[in-house]
Amino acid sequence: MKILHITGDWKWTGPAAPMLELLLAQRARGFEADLACPEPERDASTSLSQRARAAGVEPVLALSRGRGVSPWRDGADVRRLENLVGERDYRIVHAWHTRDHVLALRALAEHRRHRSTRVVRSYRNAESIRHWPWNRWLFGPGTDALLCVSPRTATANASLRRGRPLCGAFGAVDLERFAPRPPDPAIRDSLDLKDGDRVIGIVARIQRTRRFDLLLEAMRRLAAREPRARLLVIGRGTHADAVARKPAARLGIADRVRFAGYLDADYADALRLCDVFTLLVPGSDGTCRALLEAAACGLPSVVTRRGSLAEIVVDGETGLVVDEHPEALADAWERLLRDRSRAVQMGAAARVRAEKWFAPGHFADEVAALYGAVSSGSTSR
Repeated sequence: MKILHITGDWKWTGPAAPMLELLLAQRARGFEADLACPEPERDASTSLSQRARAAGVEPVLALSRGRGVSPWRDGADVRRLENLVGERDYRIVHAWHTRDHVLALRALAEHRRHRSTRVVRSYRNAESIRHWPWNRWLFGPGTDALLCVSPRTATANASLRRGRPLCGAFGAVDLERFAPRPPDPAIRDSLDLKDGDRVIGIVARIQRTRRFDLLLEAMRRLAAREPRARLLVIGRGTHADAVARKPAARLGIADRVRFAGYLDADYADALRLCDVFTLLVPGSDGTCRALLEAAACGLPSVVTRRGSLAEIVVDGETGLVVDEHPEALADAWERLLRDRSRAVQMGAAARVRAEKWFAPGHFADEVAALYGAVSSGSTSR
């Protein structure tokens, strides 16, 4: 089967990683999977195309950069995409955002010879799709198959599909890179963490929507009871001072919080420094990739009920699911920090769950079944 993954976003954002993991897993399964994406802006530190090339994937088409749907601006991309699909005879065009979804529909509508090519759309939000008229068409008859970030999300969107092919699959994580192992001591030293410190880790863009107010207030309460507790924040944000650093100082816990910033090569080792992982609100990628990576590292997690968090974490088995209240969050952290044997047991269960449900091969198999369902039928757009 020939597959073309298409995205109009050049950045290495949350949704980009699951797409690349899926593409690589599909190639490992013997599929011919390609990528079409924009080249980065000048002086960009990292981008999807750079990451793809580093993984051995050369993009087959450079789309123009742009956001939103624009019939006039996107005309050249539509024509080039139409030609590419015709030349390479892709059976599946897998779109990851609304702009590329519309590009694919326009390109495939130009020539009747492309009628056998199906459009598959990934919906990266764990919330239900709003039933606006445009959405009802785009995510209904406007796509041959819809891929959601979790089984519950797929169920929530079933009425929109009206029996058309639909699948909910967790994302994928590199199980070898994030295998449980002792972290590099140099990383601990660079973050000013001591051997006896008990570390709670979070990976999130530092912005108000990710509930840093809740996170820091919970840490203030925990700090009063656990003197060796430390909070490790991995991520960056334009307003990090206003959202996190200054509030931590006002709460009197600045010495308890370590801001690691954005990490790349050292990222997996930084995760392994954590005794407990936590995530409060999903970001732009509803698969909550950082939570999957923490599970692969063998870490127990404490999460809220937002999005797919409570599907990824099995409450009482691989971590704890709590209400969005600082005392509930602090209490859950404290329970796992004090009961080390229980935390280790939960972390081991999280790794087993990751190997079963979050492996790239499993993700590729789930998506292949979705492709097969739409390719074998007489689905029309």
